This record gives sequence, structure tokens and C-alpha cells, in this order.
Amino acid sequence: MKSPNRLIGRPMPLLFFRLATVITTAMLVAVVGCSVPPEPNSAHDARQPTKLSASDTDQSRSETKDSRIQPQTIEVDDLASKSRDQLSVTDAVVAGRSYKRENSPVLSMSALQPGMAMEESAYCCRHDIRAPSEPLDRENYAHLLENPVRLVSEHPVSTFSIDVDTGSYSNVRRFLNAGNLPPEDAVRVEELINYFAYDYVLPGKKDTPFSISTEVAEAPWNSDKLLMQIGIKGYEVPGDERPAANLVFLVDVSGSMGSNDKLPLLKKALIMLTRQLTADDRVSLVVYAGASGVVLEPTPGDQQAKIRGALDRLSSGGRTNGASGIRLAYQMAQQGFIPSGINRVMLATDGDFNVGTVDFDTLIDMVERKRAGGVSLTTLGFGTGNYNDHLMEQLADAGNGNYAYIDTLNEAQKVLVDQLGSTLQTIAKDVKIQVEFDPSVVAEYRLIGYENRMLRREDFNNDKIDAGEIGAGHTVTALYELALVDSPARFVDPLRYGNTGEVSKSRGAEIAFVRLRYKAPRGDVSRLIERPVSRDEIKSVAQASSELRFASSVAAFGQLLKGGDYLGSYAFTDVIELARHSRGEDLNGYRSEFLGLVRLADSLSESADGRQARR
Repeated sequence: MKSPNRLIGRPMPLLFFRLATVITTAMLVAVVGCSVPPEPNSAHDARQPTKLSASDTDQSRSETKDSRIQPQTIEVDDLASKSRDQLSVTDAVVAGRSYKRENSPVLSMSALQPGMAMEESAYCCRHDIRAPSEPLDRENYAHLLENPVRLVSEHPVSTFSIDVDTGSYSNVRRFLNAGNLPPEDAVRVEELINYFAYDYVLPGKKDTPFSISTEVAEAPWNSDKLLMQIGIKGYEVPGDERPAANLVFLVDVSGSMGSNDKLPLLKKALIMLTRQLTADDRVSLVVYAGASGVVLEPTPGDQQAKIRGALDRLSSGGRTNGASGIRLAYQMAQQGFIPSGINRVMLATDGDFNVGTVDFDTLIDMVERKRAGGVSLTTLGFGTGNYNDHLMEQLADAGNGNYAYIDTLNEAQKVLVDQLGSTLQTIAKDVKIQVEFDPSVVAEYRLIGYENRMLRREDFNNDKIDAGEIGAGHTVTALYELALVDSPARFVDPLRYGNTGEVSKSRGAEIAFVRLRYKAPRGDVSRLIERPVSRDEIKSVAQASSELRFASSVAAFGQLLKGGDYLGSYAFTDVIELARHSRGEDLNGYRSEFLGLVRLADSLSESADGRQARR
């Protein structure tokens, strides 16, 4: 084995590696022309290094021009206690070992950072320092295991909270448009599905805030399995009937928000929202960095110039005390509270809280306590590199609000203009779904997505348990993959010694029974909606509605991005084919954009970024 370094023009055996590095250091000291000074007379003198003058450095460079010492890579050890301009050559770490000697000569390397690699030649120059090849990635996502296959004989009931967040879809789009596959933990399949509106039946009367639609068809990725779609459509409130809104913009102006995809984009997005407001609405502006403050007291929504001027003056700098800003924003919301209106804090940030209260659970608890006062919380995420998706999604959940990630002005238009009513106005809260499957018909089921929305069976009837909210005009979709008792595609073998007794109260004509509970926005007692799902509803993929086929294409896309463990040989190309023939009217072009993203994912799945998604 040979030494990785070549010193004095020839290879050095590993056995003499340590000796060679010491000799090399001594040669460097000699070449530079600075001898080691005599033993200091005091402790104070011992701490003072001998510093080279500019003329000495120039001379040393000319003297070593013809030196046979070849460049070698060194790394800087822990230099936190030393000034960057007082860096000793012998403080370098050669091949991973540190050699330090008192009073050794010093070269000026003010650009050097601890831990950074550099090229050492006979003399040292700032331009020899190599910068990091890529920025540090500190994005944070919750790790969630996909919902498993459940045996109906063991778990006949499935219970979960609805979810209308869409942040995961636009965040996945950001990754793909940047030429990267998203981290698997960044993909929440239900948020991808619910990014799109679906043409479900509208509720028949206004006092019932939404309707339930169901449909069953063969699964596109396995004809021996079924997909059961549960769809909810909230009633739409005309813009002129929207209640007055008391909005508090809570804006992160810390140093991490300086890039164009953060504070500059954020200000443009909020200006777009304010253009939709009227004289009956109120807007406040609270900012936070290392500390928090009020920039704009409650102001009528039609005073556009004043609101925009306050937003335009914002600039970034400092650290991030998000908890302080949240407290102040809720205080402002209570100050401008409208008893019969919409009262909402809109937090716009990258989620990188680094001073003050930074503990995740403490922040969630604080927001949960504040929602009891009738003020909800919407989170709008911005930026890359240090984005905290986990915190943003959970804060919105705890605050009885919704979560969106704003990666472009088009997304700001969708969330804050086109869908302003569903973003701001809640028509039902604590919405839970419970599905009971008939074990004489269905052997297995799997809920696609909603991993962090699962509830216990007893939580369904417990009105103290918090669940999701639905905004005006929102659609919510849930998909179950089913295997019937006679299906050859069952994942779980029957037990040899299992219960073979008769199943009680079997209703062979039904596949499942769907129950839904919800509360009025200001109510405390839940109401119940029920609907059976008949076996007669089963269709082939070709016979299924375009809404079910498109939703299933999005579900397959999300599962492929997470590894596709349940999809067999189904590939991105199959998703493209399915989605292309089920786009429907697509007035805003969102479904066509989805096709482009699937094509990008298909191409990137064979790229050299270290991940091989299923093709």
C-alpha cells in the first residue's frame, strides 16, 4: 500500500507517513524563512505568534518557486480559539492528524473556515481554498410509514381525520422542477390527491355543509383489486356573502428569508391577497426575527396603499424567534376580533425557528391553546435549503387551519386569490370519516395516504378529539385499495387455525358502510352522516368516472415517489397514460401541469442523484 501523498517527488511508504509529515512541516517553516524564535520569557509571550510581513511572504514565494515539494491536501482542525488571520501552518491537519507547535510562523488566511479543505504548496494563497461543492441541506420532514394492509377479520373498521392541506404537492413540484426527485418523507399522497378539485355532487341544502360521494372500480395497477373512492364536496359561498375577515399577517423577516423565493415572493403573494379584501375586512402586520413587533395595526382592507406600503418596507435580517411572533400575532387577532367573522393568523415563513421557543411539541401546544379563542392559523411555506415542512404542517393542523407551500406566483394566485374562500372560511370542523368493511365480502383493505391523520376507533364518537376542517368549496378525496375474499391478489394468507365460524350480521350486497362526523364552525356537538357502499357499484377501469381515474393516477404517482411497494410493475409511463385520458375540462391547467411533473419524475428516476424510483 502506498502513501496518498507524494513528498519530495517520490512515493512515501505508509510506515514513515507520520515522520514525513513532521519533516514536511519543518521544511515549510524553513522555506518561508522564519526560524522558530527563542523560548519566550513569559506566558504572555508564548501566546504571541510571529507574524510574517508582506515582504517576507513575497520573498518566501520567490525562494520556493523551484521547490520540489509537491502540493498535498490538508484539512483545518478545530480553530475556533484562533483568529482566522492568525492561523499557523503547523495547526493544519495533515492526512487526518493534528500537529501543533508553539510560536510557529503564521500565514494570513482570512477566508479559511474550520473544517474546510485547502491545497498546501510551498506557499499558501487565498485562492487555493476550495469552497463547498453544494449548499447545506437542513430541510425537515416527518418520517411516516405507509399504511399497511389490514385484514378485515381483524380490523373491520378504519377511522381517520380529513385533510385539505396541499403543501406537499407544490413542494414536490419544486423538487422536480429543480431537477431532483423529492425525499420520500416529503411526499404525503393524500395532499397530492387533494391538490386537485373534483366534480362531486354538491350538497342539496345549505344547512348540510357537504355531500358524500362513493365509487368503486378495479385498481389500475391490479385488476384483481378494487379502489373505493370517498369524495366530499363543501358548499361554495359566493364572494359577496363571505363574512368580514380579521387577518393578521405574521411574516418571518429573519436573515434566512433573504433569497428571492422567500421574502420577496412572500410580499408579492400577500399583496395579491389584500386586493381581494373590502372595507369590512381588517389587516394587521406582525413581523419577527430575533424579536417581534407590530408593523401595521388593524387597518381596513380597502386601504390598499397603506397595507402595501407596510409590506414593501419589510427586509430580512437577524435570527428567528417564531414563538415570540406567534404570541404577538394572536394578541393582535384578539385586538381586532370580529365576533361573527373570520379571525385568522396567516404565518408566512420557512419554518426555521432558531431562538426563543424552538421545541416542536411546545410550539404545537401553544397553538392548540390559542385556537380555543376562536382564532385559526394558516401556514404558508416559502423557500429551500432550511425549510421545515414538518413544523408548518403540524402548526396548521393544531391551529384549525390549512397549510400551503408557495413556490411560485401561480401557486399564490391559486391559494390566495382563486381559492380564497376555501382558504379563509371554514364551513365545518372536526370532520372524521369511519369506514366499516363487510368481512364476508372484503378480505383486505389499505388506506392510501393519511398516515398522520389516523384515529382510534373510539375517537370517532368522541367530540373532544380534534380533527380536520373543510373550507367553502373544498373537495376531499380518500382512496381505499380493497381485496375481496375471492381475490387471488390477497397479500395475507388465511390462518390455518383461525376462526372459521359464521360471520355475524353479514350483508353480502354491501362492501362497506361509510360514516362521517362533523361540527358546525362554532358548534361543540357533532352531527352524523351515513352511507352504504353497494357491491353493485363495482366497475371496470374503463367504466370508472374521469374523477376516479385521475385521482387514482395521482395516488399511483405519489406511491411511486415513495417507492411503489404496493404497485407491482406499474410505472410512471402507466401513470401518464391514465392521467392523459382522464384530465376532464382542466380550466386552470393544473392537471396538464401534473402530466409534465410525472414526465420529469420518469426522466429523473434514472438520473445519477442516488435514487432509483420504480419505472
